[in-house]
Amino acid sequence: MGFYLDSDSAYALYKSEVQKPYFVDKTSLLEELCPLAEQGKNYICITRPRRFGKTVMANMIGAFFCMGADSADIFDNLDISRTNEYKMHRNRHHVVYMDFSRTDGEIDTYDAYIDSVKRKLKMDLREAYPEVPFQDRESAADDFERVRLKTGDKFLFVLDEWDAVFHMSFVTEENQKSYLLFLKDLLKDRAYVSLAYMTGILPISKYSGGSELNMFAEYNMATMERYSSYFGFTEKEVDMLYGRYLENCRNPKVTREGLRLWYDGYCTASGEKIYNPRSVVFALLNNQLYNYWTTSGPYDEIFYYIQNNIADVKEDLALMVSGEAVPAEVHEYAATSMDLRTRDEIFSAMVVYGLLTYEDGMVSIPNKELMDNFGVLLKKEEALGYMHRLAKASGRMMRATKCGDVKTMAEILSYAHDTETPILNYNNEVELSAIVNLVYLSARDQYRVVREDKAGIGYVDFIFYPNNPSDDGIILELKVDYTPEAAIKQIKERKYLLRFQGKLGEPSYYTGRILAVGIGYDKGTKTHA
Repeated sequence: MGFYLDSDSAYALYKSEVQKPYFVDKTSLLEELCPLAEQGKNYICITRPRRFGKTVMANMIGAFFCMGADSADIFDNLDISRTNEYKMHRNRHHVVYMDFSRTDGEIDTYDAYIDSVKRKLKMDLREAYPEVPFQDRESAADDFERVRLKTGDKFLFVLDEWDAVFHMSFVTEENQKSYLLFLKDLLKDRAYVSLAYMTGILPISKYSGGSELNMFAEYNMATMERYSSYFGFTEKEVDMLYGRYLENCRNPKVTREGLRLWYDGYCTASGEKIYNPRSVVFALLNNQLYNYWTTSGPYDEIFYYIQNNIADVKEDLALMVSGEAVPAEVHEYAATSMDLRTRDEIFSAMVVYGLLTYEDGMVSIPNKELMDNFGVLLKKEEALGYMHRLAKASGRMMRATKCGDVKTMAEILSYAHDTETPILNYNNEVELSAIVNLVYLSARDQYRVVREDKAGIGYVDFIFYPNNPSDDGIILELKVDYTPEAAIKQIKERKYLLRFQGKLGEPSYYTGRILAVGIGYDKGTKTHA
């Protein structure tokens, strides 16, 4: 048992996952990988955004195939145990498991980093195969080949976070090329490789523009259907977890609809919507819907991507924050650029890192967890100009609405016209609704804001459901070239109020006032009432 070779680390890590209360069985992936391991010389790279279970799956693969530990206690009760491949492959392979994100805290140069990796590989082989006549000056790849020639053994490689090296502060562009050549020498056209399974965030196509890693078949989330269901949680899986949560939790505070609003919305190439798995698990464990995306503010990350071309993306941001999707050409390789300039490059990088989702040529903000962080960005970054000023005015707009100060409300809505550059085309009702979203941005701290919600007879433009049931609920109807009185008349006649009432025979959950808000916009004068 070595540091990389036939280690029991993956077994220990995956066993801890299986024992957790909100574990999801994804071992069907192993059934797809077993034939590849039998055939030999297969290479797959699966790229996904952060926090989508890449490392958990890598640990599962290592624990299943590796002969370094008997993993029957894990897998005997999981889906893979019911397949023909189970006993043929469980713990029958020599596995080299490498997590490239792990570094010694004292290492501060690429040479020291990669020398440590090579040294550990060579030490593992020498300890495992003392009978093989190794040569001191040969590469790790040569050592593996000597083992194959002497014993006939082959190796299954699991390479987690392959792209972590590109984010290390001490790694130069020349170092990146050297790293690619190291992987090429270790893996490409090597008879000792039965299967190389590699994961990361970034695509290999940009970094490996030549022939270095072209042996890998690459599977991303946006355009490749295969392996889609193994990363992230599907609707059925979240249903299962939520049922488990209701059984385990004495005082459940998380709703099923809340999980959908907060963490769903990422789209795979197959068209299936998936949930951020890390956030779902934390919400159920903590009995609280919350932003679990990261420990630091992701609005900083968002601004990192847009800062080089705010002019081209700010109107798209306004639409996306209002819940709309905008067209974009997504090229995943753009995420590897440190100098994002064009609108499509910026949105491509944001899709790869999970800040946006992509479907049918359109990008959008996937869920409330991310939407809230975009809202924080708008309120914090003065560089966004009038969008920032409108978002900053949203607290004042909310106060004016609650006390019926229609003069202030109209003043704030008209503020969008007091800029050198018109924020949007005001003759388009969809874009006008984006303005309404911006000026009510602060409402999201206290309300669940839903656009075009089914209510009574028809659909209402906006409903603000208060988090505190004793707070005011708000029904907002937007009318172009109509008076606000006509908008309020529609709210009443179409019985939008019913959305705040309980089921038949049950009292309403909400006990505060219900405010009917009508906003009229005159296209000719470009004024609001």
